Order: sequence, then C-alpha cells, then structure tokens
Amino acid sequence: MFSKLDFIKEKYEELSGKASDPEVISNQPEWQKIVKEMGELEPVVKAYGEYIKNKAALADTEEMLNMGGLADDEKEMFKEELSELKEKITAGEEALRILLLPKDPNDDKNVILEIRAGTGGDEASLFGSDLLRMYLRYAERRGWKAEMIDLNQTELGGTKEAILMIKGRGAYSRLKYESGVHRVQRVPETEASGRIHTSAATVAVMPEVEDVEVEIDPNEVRVDVFRSSGNGGQSVNTTDSAVRLTHIPTGLVVSCQDEKSQIKNKDKAFKVLRARLYDLALQEQNKEQADARRSMVGSGDRSERIRTYNFPQGRVSDHRIGLTLYKLAAFMDGDIDEVIDGLITNDRAERMKAF
Repeated sequence: MFSKLDFIKEKYEELSGKASDPEVISNQPEWQKIVKEMGELEPVVKAYGEYIKNKAALADTEEMLNMGGLADDEKEMFKEELSELKEKITAGEEALRILLLPKDPNDDKNVILEIRAGTGGDEASLFGSDLLRMYLRYAERRGWKAEMIDLNQTELGGTKEAILMIKGRGAYSRLKYESGVHRVQRVPETEASGRIHTSAATVAVMPEVEDVEVEIDPNEVRVDVFRSSGNGGQSVNTTDSAVRLTHIPTGLVVSCQDEKSQIKNKDKAFKVLRARLYDLALQEQNKEQADARRSMVGSGDRSERIRTYNFPQGRVSDHRIGLTLYKLAAFMDGDIDEVIDGLITNDRAERMKAF
C-alpha cells in the first residue's frame, strides 16, 4: 500500500510542477486536464501527508518518553500523547485504504431513475407515486435538480411508470444502490376488511452517458411522434410533440412527453436510450463478474428484493445489510441518507476484502 502511496505523492508533485509551467498554462486544455488529475489525487496526498506527520510525531514522542529524568506528570503526558497518536495513525491507515479503492467512473455522473409499478394492481401504482415523491424530496434535500422525462399515471393518482433525470454532483454514487424491487406492506384505502396487502415496484438507476460513450446508429432507431396525454388518456397537447424511440437491435422503447417541444422530447428520449444501452452493457459485464460481485451491495440485479416498507409498523428494512429503521414517515419524505450511508459502508468493506 505504501509503495503505491509514494508513487501517488510523486505523481502529484510532478503534476504540480507542470501546472505552474507558463508553457503549460498557455495551453488551457492541457492545463485543465492536469488540474483535474491533481484534484483527483489531492485527497490521497493530503491524507498521506497527515499520516506521515503523525508517524514522525509518534517516533519523537517515544524517544522523549524513553529519556531519563522525566517527572511522573511528564511521563503521563507523553503516554497520553502516544495513545492519541496511535489512534490517529490507525484511523489514518483505514482512511487511506478507502481512498485507494478503485473508484466507480460513473460516481460523479447525473442519474436517470426509472420507477415501475409491479405486482399489486392499483396499490402498486400508488406505491410507485410514493417512491417518486420520496426520490424527488431526497433530490431536494441534497440540492440536486430533478427533471421529469416521462410520467404515466392512473386515474387514482398512481404511477405506472416514471422516468426522471436527477442532476447533481455525486448523484449516481448515492442513488446507484436503489436499483431493485421495493416491497410495500400496508392496508390499501380500497380494502374494506382492513387486510394488509403486499405490493411491489421496481426501481432502475442508470448513469447519464455522453454521445461518445454510447454510439447509436440513427438507422437503427425508429422515431414515432404522437400527442401528449395526461391522466386517464386526457389530451394535454394539441400538437404531435411527444416522441417514442424504438431501438431495433435490442427492442428497447423509450417515450418522452414532458416537454411541449418535439425536439426537446427527442433529445431527452435519446438520453434515456443511451443510458439503457450503457446499462445493458454493464449488466452483461456484471454477469461475467458474478462470482466476484455476489457478496457485494448494489449488484444492480433488477429482480433482487432490496427493501420492505411496512406501514402498519412504521418501519423500513433494507435486506442487503439487515438494517431496520422505525422512521418510515421521515424516510418516505426523503430522509434516506442513513440507509444509503450504511450501504456505502458495507460496499466499501466488501471491496476492501477483495482489494
């Protein structure tokens, strides 16, 4: 580990020298590339510098403690300092191991999040609306921007399908763990006998990808335009502004009717299509690495039941890390960081074992 840290430190110093070179500064694209690389290495270099400083202080303190002629209170002071430094060094080593873990290249990207009602009829659609509100509230709490791409609602106000873009630094790094089957247990409003029903909705989280990352042959995409419609099929637009894309090789279909402009709807639909094609490639890659990923959180398996929302008991349980919280109302209002933090911690621990 330390040979790698020394290499990173030397690389950072080399880049720092280049960044202050007038010739490099005059070449702005090159200078920005160097500064970006420095920014990625800086947290590791700072943490390693602090670790080296604490190791040096530990050696000095041990030397002082071993000197003769110290009074009892001085010995006690040095022993306390020694204990504090050892704790800092242990914590520093742990932090450095985490910083050296391979980073998911998609972590800083925006997110395309899809919610679909599963088993449970109208109740599943109503739960889909609850999940949609939960993620919109979470985005608001994090200071992220959420844009609706497509929304298919029922007459009761349920959500059959919702596709939204969430823009914000680190959005994918936190939301990627939400992919899977979300199960709800509660008494539906339409249930006269008061029996608890179990319904489900699926969530898919995909990173937004650029044109250069996924090339789409225009000849392989059929573009259909139609009129936007609201709840229960009510027309909300008198022009053919809604767009449906069909990717012929894969059979993927994407619709967008959120914007009044056909061009904007088409652009958004292509963003979703790129994300889905990229996600397909990732899923294929994950299958090849199934053995290595089987124990990991957030494998992205769409059929995996990841969480249960039990309304009568006011609890939410994440099955991947065995965490249960009795704060369902707050959770449904977007206060989901405690579970996400737990998932991230568990994911890091599993990756550190493999690393």
